[in-house]
Amino acid sequence: MKDYTFNPGDFVVYPAHGVGQVTARTKTTVAGQDMDLLAIQFTKDKMTMHIPSTDATNKGLRQIATPAIMGTVTNILSVKTKTKRIPWSKRQTEYVAKISSGDPISLAEVVRELYRAPEENSTYSERQIYEKALGRLAPEYAVIHDISEAEAVSKIEEILQSCVSAK
Repeated sequence: MKDYTFNPGDFVVYPAHGVGQVTARTKTTVAGQDMDLLAIQFTKDKMTMHIPSTDATNKGLRQIATPAIMGTVTNILSVKTKTKRIPWSKRQTEYVAKISSGDPISLAEVVRELYRAPEENSTYSERQIYEKALGRLAPEYAVIHDISEAEAVSKIEEILQSCVSAK
């Protein structure tokens, strides 16, 4: 895994919480050991997390995706795939693992596979997983494109809808 230097003001992604912003780097002593801590503010969850900077990447913290990766995400969203013919419980487990990874490409795959046009029906659990994946993908998409999260959701769903309409 690549070692990053996280600085105040940087947007980061922590898989369990999504997009946050490094607000400070502080030095503290815990159990007699000096530690360099990153303070990360997650606006959506209204929380601040402190994580040792030396352990940040091991804990899954990563820099925000690059515009090139978001380009790949857009491509993934714009190509419709056939629903896998495996039991829902296995697909659900796969989707939850992809969401937990926090990887924008994996999130885009889940969003694309579970998207349903407004006139189509989806099960409650499909909708819940879709919304969770979209909720993790949209903030990162918003930061990269310098738009609000609501605009990001609209743009992502426009891409998905145009793919469905092109059938």
